[in-house]
Amino acid sequence: MTQRLSRRGFLSTALAAGAFAATSARAEAPLTSLRPVGRGEDLRLRNLKTPEELISASGLHGIVGFSAFNLATGAVIDEHDPEVGMPPASVAKALTASYALDTLGPAHLFTTQVLATGGITNGVVAGDLVLLGGGDPTLDTDGLAELVDQLAQAGVTTVTGRFLVCGSALPFTRTIDVEQPEHLGYSPSVSGLNLNFNRVHFEWKRGGSGYEISMDARSASLRPAVHVASMGVVSRSMPVYTYSDSDGRDEWTVASGALGNGGARWLPVRKPEIYAGEVFQAIAGGKGIKLSAPQIVETAPEGEVVARHDSAPLQTVLREMLKYSTNLTAECVGLASTAARDGRPLSLRQSAEAMSNWARTDLGLSHVAMVDHSGLGADSRIAARDMARALLEVNRRLGLKPLLKKFPMRDAQRRMVENHPIKVHAKTGTLNFVSGLAGFADLPDGTELVFAIFCGDLDRRDKLTLAEREKPDGASYWNARAKGLQSSLIERWAVLSAS
Repeated sequence: MTQRLSRRGFLSTALAAGAFAATSARAEAPLTSLRPVGRGEDLRLRNLKTPEELISASGLHGIVGFSAFNLATGAVIDEHDPEVGMPPASVAKALTASYALDTLGPAHLFTTQVLATGGITNGVVAGDLVLLGGGDPTLDTDGLAELVDQLAQAGVTTVTGRFLVCGSALPFTRTIDVEQPEHLGYSPSVSGLNLNFNRVHFEWKRGGSGYEISMDARSASLRPAVHVASMGVVSRSMPVYTYSDSDGRDEWTVASGALGNGGARWLPVRKPEIYAGEVFQAIAGGKGIKLSAPQIVETAPEGEVVARHDSAPLQTVLREMLKYSTNLTAECVGLASTAARDGRPLSLRQSAEAMSNWARTDLGLSHVAMVDHSGLGADSRIAARDMARALLEVNRRLGLKPLLKKFPMRDAQRRMVENHPIKVHAKTGTLNFVSGLAGFADLPDGTELVFAIFCGDLDRRDKLTLAEREKPDGASYWNARAKGLQSSLIERWAVLSAS
């Protein structure tokens, strides 16, 4: 016999079955035991992801090392592979700033001078005029114009002798990192006489019969043409730029297929003393002071100081360096610091080794070996724990934190978060498939942390060809993921610290 089941009866049976199933489930022992909540336990720790989980979620391959300390007590908050030496990239500039502050002091000035060797009579210099560099990395075309104005105010109208330029205050370095493509403006030459961060402005515009191009040393108010660097437009698609040293000049060519209708970029200068001298000569000529072509000398002759230009105090120079990550500034202040401590270094690498020795002896670091002061060279190494300890110690001595710029925190989609409750002041560092962040974090409860995070896929970086190093495929996406991981780690530390 078939029994018909009404809709009401079906619902009643289903509910009863559900109640029976629920009762049965409650009656059986759970498959895993549930840990009781301890009295006073912070429940946020239960859902807090481990460093390994955060690194896995970031999708980054390679190595991630970090270390975080309580700034007031020095107690370790969190660490992961803290003793693995990693390329710091531009995070190295925070170490260089510490080295310079400790050696030169925050009020140190870099001075550029103009000397007259034969005295001045009725406006005539009866000898040579010397433009003498003092290692100022921030000297620009307007600064040279101020020197020329002082020369004119001193009544100088004629120079009977030579016009000499001298940059021997610091050792000459042709390029900061030889592994960088030749045309990149962030790896210029380094000298004791620098101008416009040792870059020349190249501008182009398509005209009726080809391209109109210019090479100049522009500043806020001046635009003197430059002849020590020249550019030729060549009908080709690749390479975009070529460089040659021809008779003491920087000879560039550019592929016409890469120019479009117009544009501009800064190119590195490889003849910084002649570059500065040529611009000084042009500005002086505009004031009616005729000078011969500049000649380089290794040792400046003695003479009367007729003009001088001082940089901003070192503390200001360093703040700008950390904000804009200017490689030339880092190399100059690092070299000047070594010169003040040990005498003029023979090379950039020797000076970087001296800075590493200072970090080991004065700060107690153990895993640090720098090849430059800017972090541009990928062979530099420092461990995250050592970087964090260096910032901790230097901040206690010299107050480094106010010199660092704000770092924006990011959400899970790697978007910047406005008004985030955690405030970070830090130095970033970026090379191809290398990302670093080191600095200080102000937590909502008033606690201050000091930390360093280094991420690097060094195998992938090492496989890049020279041509791929300016904009390699995947590097921007990788860097964005690294920055997202950095924010996630800082948020983790805020929970750990509060708990």
